[in-house]
This record gives sequence, C-alpha cells and structure tokens, in this order.
Amino acid sequence: MPANGEQPPPEPRRPEPPKQPTDPNRPPEYTVYRSRRGLLSRLRAPDISSLRERTKRSYRRLGRGGPKAEDQPALAPKPLLRRAAKWLAIAAGVWVLISFGAFAISAQIQKWKLADGAGEALGGNPLLLFSPQTILVIGTDARPGDTQEPGAAARDECLEQQARGEAPHGPCSQGQFRADTLMLVRAGGGSFRKLSIPRDTIADIPGSIPQKINAAYAFGGAKLQIETVEDFLGIDVDHVVIVDFEGFEEFIDSIGGVEVDLPRRLCAEISGGAGGGQGGITLRLGKGKNTLNGQKALSYARVRKPSPCPGAGANEFTTGYDDRDRAQAQQQVLNGIKSRLTSPRRLPYNFIRGPIIGWNAPKAIVTDMGAFTMPQLVLSSIFGSNSQTKVLQGSNSGGGVSVSQAERERAVRKLIG
Repeated sequence: MPANGEQPPPEPRRPEPPKQPTDPNRPPEYTVYRSRRGLLSRLRAPDISSLRERTKRSYRRLGRGGPKAEDQPALAPKPLLRRAAKWLAIAAGVWVLISFGAFAISAQIQKWKLADGAGEALGGNPLLLFSPQTILVIGTDARPGDTQEPGAAARDECLEQQARGEAPHGPCSQGQFRADTLMLVRAGGGSFRKLSIPRDTIADIPGSIPQKINAAYAFGGAKLQIETVEDFLGIDVDHVVIVDFEGFEEFIDSIGGVEVDLPRRLCAEISGGAGGGQGGITLRLGKGKNTLNGQKALSYARVRKPSPCPGAGANEFTTGYDDRDRAQAQQQVLNGIKSRLTSPRRLPYNFIRGPIIGWNAPKAIVTDMGAFTMPQLVLSSIFGSNSQTKVLQGSNSGGGVSVSQAERERAVRKLIG
C-alpha cells in the first residue's frame, strides 16, 4: 500500500475470449458429471418403465405436456393368463395358511384340555421331529350316554373326566372307564415304530394289586396309566395321546373315509348290533378293499369277537381272532388315514377341505403336544420309516395275559431301535 494512503491501481482485467457465433443447428453443450455406482445398484436391473413414469410425473408438475405418446415405445401388456395365475397363487397361499392356522388353534385347544397331572408325568421336549421320543396312545372304552351302549357314561361329567385323562373324582370316583387301547409309538429322527400292549396284560399297578394293565386308567386316569406302563416296560414316556372317539369319527368323515384291505370277510355285532336296541353297530366287510366312514372305521378297530356272516362261507373271520388281529385292524385304519392325506389323487379334495380337515384333525385326540409339536408328529408319521405294529407277546394266565421280563426287554429294544 503506498505511503500517502492512496489506493493501488486496479489490476488489468483479462480479455474475454471472443464469443463464437451461435449456430442454431448445433446441439447445446453440456457438462457431464459421473457418479460412482453403489454395490447394490450393480445387482439391480435397470427399470426403464418406472423411470419413464417418473419423467411423465415431473412434466405434469411443471405444467408441460411431456413426451408425446407416439414418440414412446409401446409397452406390451401383461398377458391375462399370467395375471390370473398370479392372483390364483396368492389365493391358494392364503387358503393354505388358513388351513394351518385352523390346525394350530385346534391343536392348542386340545392341549389345554389335558389333565394337569398327566402332563407332570411326562418328560418329553417339543423338538420331536429331530429327537426320537416315546408316545403313549390311550383309547378308552367310554361312550356318551345317548349311545345306549352297555357301560355308557351315566353323567357327562364322568365322560369329560376320562376324555381329559383326569383321575376319577366326585360322583365318578368309582372309576368306570378303563383303557380300551394301549399303544407305544416311537416317533422322530426318521422313525415311526409302534408297539401294541394287550389290554388284558397283567401288570403291577402302583397302589393296587397286580391286575389287567388297562385298569390303571380307571383308578388314576392318564397319570397312573403312564406310570404303570413305564414301570412295566422299564421305559420313559415322553408324550401322551388320549383318543377322543367322537372326534376320531368326525376327522375320518372330513377326509372322506378310509380304505382298508381285508384278507377275509369280517362280520361283527358291536354292542348288540344295529338291531339290538342298544345303539350298537352291525359290521359287514367283504374280502379285499373296503371304504369305511368314521363310524365303521372305529367299529372295525374295536372288533374283539367276529360273528358268522350271512350266507356263511369258509373264507371269513370266525375263530382265532385275537389282539394281534385287532392291532392289525388299528394299523390299517391309521395307514388309511395317512394314505388319504398324502395321496396325490386326493390333493384337490384335501386342498378344498383344508380348513375343515385342519380343524377336525386335532379334535380326535387330547394330548400334551400343542400347535408346535403336533405338526412334527404328523410329519414324522409321513416321512418316518413306518413299520407294522408289533404286539407284546404273552401267554394266557388266570383270565389275563402274562408277559415275561425277557419279552418286555426284547419288545422295548425293537421299539427304541
């Protein structure tokens, strides 16, 4: 700065370059900036249609007409068949979810029905599909009072107690109902094996004298029956299933019945037969394949003593029908249910009635397995290595069946594998 305080002279301005003459036919010049692409953007395919739509919206906001329609490439409309298939697949998925939801809710309701004492006697875990566990299946001989069958429940309260597996109490303390069926199922880990225990097998019942093993249910409900089977076979029971016969019939009816294949004709009069005035059932099954509804399937599984068929012939069950034949009949009913649920030919029927089947299936049983574990049991029965039901072997002794200790150990080893 000069000493006399004067301002320094301004620096000379650089001469501007001469302007080029404007050419109206020459395209305008642009400065292009290039950004670095993100990692995710490299994986995405360019969406030209959405970019075009955003460009149109921008023109409308600016009050411009935007590109003319004739200047835009025509977009091929989605085929009607493809759109219909898309919505059909969505509807099918929703229907399947409803079916599974009905199954889960019904299974949880049945779990809540089980008596508290029965659950305390069990030691299973919920991961049945991956961890092989032992399940005790109990079918009782209880019948509603309106069936007029011998031994039918005189009170609804007593029927409810046995259905829940409670120890008899109150006006039902006499213990009217015994276990009609006892079966051990080893399920999970790729296996599905079964062992039937004859109801007349003599066993030590805790707190009582040795007698038929099925009496434990009448004395102490499911809890005492579990403890008796554990002591008798030296095995731990992880889960329990109490068959509800009324629910069992409804479930079989919901899947359109079951098919059984008989080597010989079978006739039986259950509880006096249809004309006995006691609400019984007359069973007439021919040799070969028979399709049974819920009532007939349950009757077939309950047959103890066949009767001569009309127009009697040699090819029929008349004598020698024992617990092994009865276990085979129950096995055929179970296999019939499995076949109905897994057959490809039944897929449309099962799909349409999916919510009804899903709701009725758990109602056939009362169990400690709820919405999480029960589906694993179903999957184990479908994908596990299935084998014929083994029957605990014994000899008739004093009105019952006596089973040796060696036979018990052999049967348990085969069951556990």
